[in-house]
Amino acid sequence: MEIYTLLDSLEEQLENAKKVPFSGKVIVDKEELIELINEINLKLPDELKQAKWVKEERERIIVEAKKEADEIVKEAENRIIAMVDEHEITRQAYDQKQTILEEANIMSREVSRGTKDYADNVLEKVSTVVEEVLTKVSNTLDEELTKVAVTLQEELKTIQNNRKELK
Repeated sequence: MEIYTLLDSLEEQLENAKKVPFSGKVIVDKEELIELINEINLKLPDELKQAKWVKEERERIIVEAKKEADEIVKEAENRIIAMVDEHEITRQAYDQKQTILEEANIMSREVSRGTKDYADNVLEKVSTVVEEVLTKVSNTLDEELTKVAVTLQEELKTIQNNRKELK
């Protein structure tokens, strides 16, 4: 993932920066760090788009599964109506309808759970990246870059809220 490469570059610059004597501070090339942070900001929206796509795909799969379940239910109901004259056949159709409904519900829950897990995984990774960047930025940069950190903090809150919505 390219964001990790950029973060490694940022970390390397901070580690190799000249130290200010008698303090824990370092001297860094502000322009280079701003450029790296801007590149990270450009890459983050891709991760967010991917998380949005996952969420939309999950919703589409759920809708599809419900539609399929409705079709299966409708098919089972039609079978029941056709067999209403014969008691044993009617009972068998009802049992089959219940089985189909249960299977459709189980499948729907599994698809939903898998999609939520995947989305949560993606959001967790993005959240971790944002937290790492935010920590590095807030520990080493001046006021101008602090604005970038505030923006990253807001993005992190959005990601965390999206994760909460998934649960």
